[in-house]
Amino acid sequence: MKALYIASSGMAAQERNVEVISNNIANMRTTGYKKQRAEFQDLLYQQIRRSGSTTSDQGTVVPAGIEIGSGVKTAATPRVMTQGSVSPTEKELDIAISGEGYFPITLPDGRTAYTRDGSFERDDTGQLVTVDGYTVDPGITIPGNATGVSISADGIVEAYLPGATAPTQLGQLQVAQFVNKAGLQSFGQNLFLETASSGAAQTGTPNQDGLGNLMQGYLEMSNVNAVTEVADLIAAQRAYEMNARVISGADQMLQATSQLR
Repeated sequence: MKALYIASSGMAAQERNVEVISNNIANMRTTGYKKQRAEFQDLLYQQIRRSGSTTSDQGTVVPAGIEIGSGVKTAATPRVMTQGSVSPTEKELDIAISGEGYFPITLPDGRTAYTRDGSFERDDTGQLVTVDGYTVDPGITIPGNATGVSISADGIVEAYLPGATAPTQLGQLQVAQFVNKAGLQSFGQNLFLETASSGAAQTGTPNQDGLGNLMQGYLEMSNVNAVTEVADLIAAQRAYEMNARVISGADQMLQATSQLR
């Protein structure tokens, strides 16, 4: 009985849906995290009687045919790239992007990754790096004797040095944007990679050409809404239960058929 396989595809789809929701909830406090949502598509249909087929020699046609679906599949799990709330941290190397843009990060293998997580640190040479030690691109080195660091809204990094009457400019932070942000590949560690779907990175100066401005001493929080995720979880659970009930009903029908004399 096809209903068994159709309902099982529905259960598998809702299981995947719950996995996506659970990952969102697990990352509610992850800096710069962008929530995902599961999208579904129906499967192929068996055409028992096609719409528009003729029913007589006079040319009359069937107004509505008979189609039996094969169930459902998970089509995609795109990320929702909306801005998360910005929270103050009072840490001078924490930087939030208000608006469009991603910080370029150089990976150890030479590839460039992108992140909204601006919780940066200094390594043993004074270079600006992520919490995993990956270099922020372009490289900026902060002198060890600097008494303070200032980062402007347009990305200019300055340091206050002993004996100097004015701050010393160290470099200019850049941010990148993409034609299709949802096409970025998740790399883990709060990083994304460019893909053919996302388009090439367009790097520029913060606060110009539609790019967001930088906020020193702030971090962007996750854009996960707890109430929405719990509501989606309940809906997924109920859909799973209903598909399980269909399997139970189909099993009872098969049992009744097998008991016919």
